[in-house]
Amino acid sequence: MAVTTRGASKRRGTDPGDHTAPPPKEKQGTNGIHAQVIDMKPSPHIAWQVFKLIICVCGTYGAYITQGLFQEVLSTKQFGAEKERFPHLATLNSFQSWACFIWSFLLILITEKMFQWGSSSSRMSNGEEENASSSDHPPMSAYWKAGFTNCFGPACGYQALYYIPYPAQVLAKSSKMIPVMVLGTLLHHQRYSVIEYLCCSLVTAGVSMFAGFSGRRGHGVAYPNAPLGYFLCFSNLMLDGYTNVTQDAINKKYKHSTALHMMCWMNFWTGVFYIPMMFVFSHAGRDVIQFCMAHPEAGYDILSFCICGAVGQLFIFYTIKSFGSLTNTLVTTTRKFFSILASVVWSGHALLWQQWIAVFLVFSGLISSSLYKHSQVRMKKHHTS
Repeated sequence: MAVTTRGASKRRGTDPGDHTAPPPKEKQGTNGIHAQVIDMKPSPHIAWQVFKLIICVCGTYGAYITQGLFQEVLSTKQFGAEKERFPHLATLNSFQSWACFIWSFLLILITEKMFQWGSSSSRMSNGEEENASSSDHPPMSAYWKAGFTNCFGPACGYQALYYIPYPAQVLAKSSKMIPVMVLGTLLHHQRYSVIEYLCCSLVTAGVSMFAGFSGRRGHGVAYPNAPLGYFLCFSNLMLDGYTNVTQDAINKKYKHSTALHMMCWMNFWTGVFYIPMMFVFSHAGRDVIQFCMAHPEAGYDILSFCICGAVGQLFIFYTIKSFGSLTNTLVTTTRKFFSILASVVWSGHALLWQQWIAVFLVFSGLISSSLYKHSQVRMKKHHTS
């Protein structure tokens, strides 16, 4: 009987020497098995996430590939009987900034109105908490430094289209990691892994190979000058790097900052800084207005360019909010490849086979770098948890 009692007690998990707690009753039996079967079924939430990702990818691709085609038209097209070129490509950034500001500002007003209509009773009961959280939004003055560099950075990239073809400009602007790693090593003595150096080498080799084989191919370029064109692209990358660092600092300081508010006030300050540049210190604004009055089709191209940019920015910010920065980086990086492909098909920029290899090297390095950084972030989170 004693043996039977101990065996029974062990089966019941009540033996004094057995410190293992018995499993809860609700996890035993058919209920637990049924719950596991339910967990293995595909969730409608996953299907909805996949659908949203497809919409984000298609929206980003469609907006920016179309914008690139309009940008290339303005840089290469000869307008009118006198075959005039569009003056001051750098001003495209100012028009896009004001369009994006108006677009995002209207969206902020609409979303805030919808929030007020939908949560009036909750706001009445928690009025103090609403005011406290709204005060944590960054003020519009927090974005003026980023707006200043954002005024000059993209302008250099647009100006480069006078000197190098559009595919070369897109590929050069894709090599953003090169100046980031160079400055990080020289100024901050930052160390990088072997994989990051290999990815940077792939990007450097690809850009160099593409530039080397495109030296004699200036199809549609107004003033072929490869060294000046690539220098302007490099300046674009350096200024964009400072803009991104400033944006990160704002997000760390103000926990309640949103992508839509950043889009709004960044573009506001960029547009403000362009006003004296275009109408006080130069005649660029007056020249562009006169050119559009003489050639209305150029005005339509500018309007289409701005609409595509505004819609594309909205998809990018929504992608970051819904899926994170890695997904957005992969989407925007692969989008640049399809921009090059669209330029080849639409504008007849025939690339040599060596240049296609260069394109493959650049995007292989960029995608590998993004995946490696994401894996490092996940490992750090796993160790800290």
